[in-house]
Amino acid sequence: MKTASASRRILGWTAATLAGLAASPALAQGPTIDGADTAWITTATALVLLMTLPGLALLYAGMVRKKHLLAVMAQCFAAAMLVSVLWMIAGYSLTFVGGGSVIGSLDRFFLAGMSLESVNDLAANLPESLFAAFQMTFAIITVALVAGSVADRMRFSAFVLFAALWLFIVYVPIAHWVWGGGFLGEWGLLDFAGGTVVHINAGVAGLVACLVLGARHGYGSENLSPFDLSLAVIGTSLLWVGWFGFNGGSALGAGSRATMAILVTHLGASMGAIGWMAAEWWTRGKPSVLGILSGAIAGLGTITPASGFVLPWHALIIGGVAGIVCFWACTWLKQRLRYDDSLDVFGIHGVGGVIGTLATGVFAVGALSASPANPTGSPGLLEGNAAQLQTQAIGVVVTIVWCAVATFVVLKVVDLLVGLRVSPEAERMGLDVTQHGEALQ
Repeated sequence: MKTASASRRILGWTAATLAGLAASPALAQGPTIDGADTAWITTATALVLLMTLPGLALLYAGMVRKKHLLAVMAQCFAAAMLVSVLWMIAGYSLTFVGGGSVIGSLDRFFLAGMSLESVNDLAANLPESLFAAFQMTFAIITVALVAGSVADRMRFSAFVLFAALWLFIVYVPIAHWVWGGGFLGEWGLLDFAGGTVVHINAGVAGLVACLVLGARHGYGSENLSPFDLSLAVIGTSLLWVGWFGFNGGSALGAGSRATMAILVTHLGASMGAIGWMAAEWWTRGKPSVLGILSGAIAGLGTITPASGFVLPWHALIIGGVAGIVCFWACTWLKQRLRYDDSLDVFGIHGVGGVIGTLATGVFAVGALSASPANPTGSPGLLEGNAAQLQTQAIGVVVTIVWCAVATFVVLKVVDLLVGLRVSPEAERMGLDVTQHGEALQ
């Protein structure tokens, strides 16, 4: 009798709970949040943050001289801390909320109105808080990447102010144009995980910044070789693994598109490393460790915009081309144009982003981007759609022009307010001591 009574009570509680859920407006009318998708994108968010902290911080630390090591790591941490807060205040809302063709809205200012049940229409299968956090990690690493071009000579105060202004004036508009419902996305630009938004953006900003600041003291006449390439190896390894979340997570769900993106990402990185290694072996007689690392990152950056649209054999071509062309950009082109991009952000990310974005227009497979709203997907040139390559080229040009002009303006404002560059004496002593009062023993 007691067992039957308990069963009735349990059934009664269950019926009441189900009735309450059905009556809840948020759950009855709102989209269904998928548990598996949520679990995967939570993991991907952690992986993308891992790319900056500690991945990029270790890579950059290993590639600068010892006296600047802590300073460049501090810039990576500053990017993570500052961008996170600014993203919460207004960055997310301006990028992904509102349907404007140029910029979003402030409806989520300070994340107002975000609840446990709320979703963004751009990722209706995920909690909105998770979607905002995932996209935050992309903004973080894009800002942090720029630090590599100005390593060894930019004031820490200048970098902090630059990061804040650049986030809102350059990153947020371009991210909205491509991913947030802006005009480039409406025109049909394909950028799965950041060829324009992240890599061209960071690369062009880095090039403009290093030109405005000028070369490092002793560039071309002194030994500026990396302090500890073992740190760079560890950093690159973390970036490689984290990139599975970067590209695979950009599917915004756990499924075959995410796994295909992860596969082509790995193949692109592998062929990028092989291509750079082969080019360096052929031209210089020896394959360097730094060259292999650079080739892997070039392959990763170049496959990024194409990763959700191409097949594995396409990734081999894209990665191989990236390794060879980015090697050329970081050696011959850099020497010919005489710019001091300290850690080759433009040669690897900028050039790689352009190659990858254009290659997407060539190799994109319609079936991989098909959806109920677009049954044929967005095929590329190889499937007979030459217009897609034209759209990709327009996206590249728009991104380069806006980023270059806006970055120049931001740098000039920062220089006027706090000064961009440390003194020659401070640079010779090292930014660790002069900017932070610390140094490695």
